[in-house]
Amino acid sequence: MMRSLFSGVSGLQNHQTRMDVIGNNIANVNTYGFKRNRVSFQDMFYQTLQGAARPTDTVGGVNPQQVGLGMTIAAIDTLHIQGSFQTTGVGTDLAINGTGFFVLNDRGTDLFTRAGTFTLDREGTLVNPNGMQVQGWMAQDIDGTYFLDTSRSVENIVIPVGAKDAARATTIVNFASNLDKRTPEIPDGATSLQMQEGTWRTQQRIYDAFGEAHDLQVEFRRVLDVPNSWTAQVTVNPQSAIPTNTAVGIGALPPAAGGPELFTLNFDNHGRLVSAVDAAGNESGGVGQVFMNVAFDVPDAALEDDGSVMRQSFQLNLGTVGGLTNSMTQFAERSTTRIFEQDGHTMGYMENFRIDTNGVITGIFSNGTNRALGQVAMASFPNQGGLEKVGDNNFRVTTNSGIADIGPSGVAGRGTMRAGVLEMSNVDMAEQFTDMIITQRGFQANSRTIQTSDQMLQEILNLR
Repeated sequence: MMRSLFSGVSGLQNHQTRMDVIGNNIANVNTYGFKRNRVSFQDMFYQTLQGAARPTDTVGGVNPQQVGLGMTIAAIDTLHIQGSFQTTGVGTDLAINGTGFFVLNDRGTDLFTRAGTFTLDREGTLVNPNGMQVQGWMAQDIDGTYFLDTSRSVENIVIPVGAKDAARATTIVNFASNLDKRTPEIPDGATSLQMQEGTWRTQQRIYDAFGEAHDLQVEFRRVLDVPNSWTAQVTVNPQSAIPTNTAVGIGALPPAAGGPELFTLNFDNHGRLVSAVDAAGNESGGVGQVFMNVAFDVPDAALEDDGSVMRQSFQLNLGTVGGLTNSMTQFAERSTTRIFEQDGHTMGYMENFRIDTNGVITGIFSNGTNRALGQVAMASFPNQGGLEKVGDNNFRVTTNSGIADIGPSGVAGRGTMRAGVLEMSNVDMAEQFTDMIITQRGFQANSRTIQTSDQMLQEILNLR
């Protein structure tokens, strides 16, 4: 039997396999996150008709004589080349820019994908179209502050749209006002109540543990016989018919009801903050932060276990010694009303969320607060080409892919995420049609080999 017949058969079979791969690539030209495959051929076995011979003194060397027995497939590779991006505007759609995979939980088994077509189910769990849960880390609530610990094992991501955000009592109020060093005058836009006889008044809304708002008023008055010195009177709910017994001091929190409302603020000759001194002579300053502790009665609250009225305390942060940007100052410029931050808020409901380039999910609440809810995990592999496709746009680990390195995006070579965007297939149609022509010609040529070999065998049969 002629060897060319078997060579032609191997060529037909393997070109057909290559055509199958090309057909699958073209079928998935619009599949999100799809990575195309490539077929590589190699020659197969050889029959040696005559071995090689080395040169001698009388005759030269002879090369080996071999006849090939066809070809076979060397590899069908998955090409993990970046696909282009398509903007969708859907907040839960995610794409990876760079290396990495999303991690999915399929009934206890980890699968990996580049297709970020995620949605929320009825429980708020982030899932793919087949219900597989997206993995990551949920933020942990530690004393009212939320932290992301990416060293923990991954878990399902749950985005509780419509969930409540508990009210938070104010614990700190940061001041950064300027007090005018010059002779008192009423600046443009200021009312006579704000500025009278060297007095400057500023107000800020603060919150108790119920989320109820209260007006914090601080009234600064120049000390006429002491340069660079101002007294400050602190009052909570100054317009209330029932006193809230505001008290300030450097001592233990909270200052006792009925305590003094006054403290003294001192500056140096360069307009920088030096210290604050309470009515008992206790000083905050010298170095570091300058602050006063403030406490007031919470209206309409139940009595404490010892029968006392509920008191709420917070810290009045006046800045740092010698500070400028976020500190109280005394320059020859009009006085300003600036309380740039307080950390209390009312109860609110989660209205929306966003996902940043690190995969951090931030909840947006109706009370104006934003806080981290969780973070989407990302996996990378020593050999991502060794992953096995299992359908549904998913891959799984094999013995040659290496173990998944799961962590936050943008770290250890992992790419970054983009929300509202999906990664398209990396199939190049022009390249696939070119490969299709080449494959068809190869298949056709191998069929001609079989046909010609058959004709030669027929001639042998016709011999008499």
